[in-house]
Formats: sequence, structure tokens, C-alpha cells
Amino acid sequence: FRSRLHLCDCMSTSVMALSWISSSWKVARSPLLFRAVRNASSLKHEGIEVTLTDTRKSKPDSDKLVFGKSFTDHMLLVNWSMEGGWERPRIVPYGDLTLSPATSALHYATECFEGMKAYHGMDGRVRLFRPMENMKRLNVSAHASSLPEFDGEEFVECIKDLIRIDRDWVPKQKNCSLYVRPTYIGTQPYLGVAPSGSALLYCILCPVGPYFSTGTFNPVSLYADPEFVRAWPGGAGASKMGGNYGPTIRIQKVAESKGCNQVLWLLGDNQEVTEVGTMNVFVHWINENGKPEIATPPLTGTILPGVTRKSLLELAKDWGTHEVVERKFTMEDIRNAVNEKRLLEMFGAGTACVVCPISRILHINENINIPTMDTGAEVAKRFYQELTDIQYGVTEHKWSIPIE
Repeated sequence: FRSRLHLCDCMSTSVMALSWISSSWKVARSPLLFRAVRNASSLKHEGIEVTLTDTRKSKPDSDKLVFGKSFTDHMLLVNWSMEGGWERPRIVPYGDLTLSPATSALHYATECFEGMKAYHGMDGRVRLFRPMENMKRLNVSAHASSLPEFDGEEFVECIKDLIRIDRDWVPKQKNCSLYVRPTYIGTQPYLGVAPSGSALLYCILCPVGPYFSTGTFNPVSLYADPEFVRAWPGGAGASKMGGNYGPTIRIQKVAESKGCNQVLWLLGDNQEVTEVGTMNVFVHWINENGKPEIATPPLTGTILPGVTRKSLLELAKDWGTHEVVERKFTMEDIRNAVNEKRLLEMFGAGTACVVCPISRILHINENINIPTMDTGAEVAKRFYQELTDIQYGVTEHKWSIPIE
């Protein structure tokens, strides 16, 4: 195992020689120079350093797991600086980070993150689900945050090492998994709205059960009010950045005060349906041409391109039983489809919950009952079963990547 991890001595990281016209921050912010410096060295898995903890934590009972509350024994850290590029990755005991009070991420939200999972299969193997899709999206978010891009394949290899070390933390129970949270923050202590000259790419692990307190595949109710907007054209809604989530917490509390579980995010005067809480949204209905259709809003820059969303679209196209489309639809479309008994199912989809049925929408002051469970949730159930079979290794698939 130690040879696999390429355990190494504490030699200093080699620094590529760079010629500078000026070392001043003003010159470093020049777009061309800034891009050149950021490409000075690449993140590499080879030579990863490992320091194991002396004190192992007790593991929580899998039957009582609360999402996002417990963390494993180790974490992965990779530092970047404008002067030296990417340093050697390190796996170290889980612990607090030391940051300056002037850290860029704390003031200007120069940060982004990902959410992915590792699954313990019936055959005893641990698998990641489409990890490179998460790396591609993290690099898109990094670009939006003015953080340097990195080699996703190399970082996935580092994450695999981290999971190998903390493998015992991967829950073996059904509907449980190990949540993998890559996070990327600008760390330069600088009070100025500018790209950060240093950064930290890290990853922590968290054993989790069902995301919602209602359990797995139990329907949720939604609060929809056009007064509240999650993202807008020309913004950063398609990136997974903390700045897209913090402002939604207050609105989530408004939804709860109305007796609803989540927020249905609308956009524009015609009230286009965009997302459900932190999930992508799907409808299964009979379209205006009388054809069975599975639809989800298109990626126009205001919607996060979910990995689960992409996977469901690809699965549905392989079925050949429905028209599968990315199209805009509004609250009026939803209401009309319900009244005309054309709407069969509506559900959210995401890494945390996989597939989540929707039973009711409170649209301002009007309750709209969604017949997802009344019609048997045929499509939602099929999606959930097929996707989880792939994730847990019941069905062999190229999307499921074993960690040997």
C-alpha cells in the first residue's frame, strides 16, 4: 500500500524557473501574464506525501448517519502559488486550516467546490461515480472564481488514495455512501477585488445516509414565488460556488415556514422553472403533441449542469420509450398539465438525493398537487433503481470506477 502511494521523504517541491518583468501585484494581474504564471506547473499525483493520524476517530452508526456531520480521519491538501505553481499533494490527519483573516475567499468568495460519492458494493469493492465529470465542472467553477485550473485526472488519483486510506469509513449499508467534497479556495491575504495569488485545493470525506430527513425516495413539497431568484442570465448560476448557495438559505427557511420542504426556483416574468432547492428538476408528462416526454430545463447559464442530470438524460435516451428533451417550461405549463391530467411525475435529481419525487407545489398562495406518487412514479423509480444499481456495482457500467 505504501509503495502504491509513492510515500516520499520531505524534500522540498521543485519550483520552475520563471522570468519576471516585475514582481509587483499590479503587473501580475495582467491577464496574459497571469494566465502564463497559472500554467507554470501542473498538479501531479506522483510523489504524494502521506502522514497518517496517530488517533483514529470512532465511526458513527450507519443507521444514524446525519448528512454532513461526521468526517473521516484524513484529508487531502494541494497548495498553489503564483510563484511556484502546484506543490506536492499531501494526505494528512483531518484538522483545522490556518488562514489569514484577510484571506481572499473569506472576503470575495473566491472559492468553489464539488459533491461526489464513493459507494461500497455488494461485491466488497468501493467505486466512484463519474468522477471526471465533477473535475470538469470544478475547473469551470475555478475559472469563474479566477482560480487556476488543474489536472482533473491527477487530482482524482489523489482522491482515490485518500479513500483507500479511509476505506473503513465507507458505509456498507444500503442507501449510505461516502460523500466526497473537493473544495478550492483563494488563500492570498489581500484586501482587493482581484484574482488570488495563492490557493488551496483540498478534499474531505463524510459518511452519509439519506440527504432529506424524510428518508430515501419520499416525496417533498415545494414553495415557488417569483420574488425569489437563484440565478440570472449572465451570472454564475452554472458554477458550483458558495456564493450561489449562501443567499438561498434564508429563502429555504421561508419555504419551511410555509410548510414546504424545498424551494422551486423560478426565473423571469413568465416564471420559468429552473431548479429545485439544490437539485435539477425533471417532469414526465404527455406533451402538447400527445407524446410521453421526459423534460428538464436547458443549460442556459443559470442552471448547474448536474452529473446526475446528465446521467438520467443519457439513460432515458437509451430506453427509447419517451421523447427526451431539454426545454423551457413555466409554472403556467405545470398548472395546465396538471389540470389537463398530462403531468404524470415531477422530481428532483442530484448527487445528494439521487432522485427525489415531488408531491406538491405551493405557488405563492395556490397549492398545486403533483400526482407523482399517485401515478406510481414509474420513471422516477426506474431512474433511481438503474442509477443506484450502477453506483453500487450491481450493474457493471463504465460510469462506475472501482478503487482497487
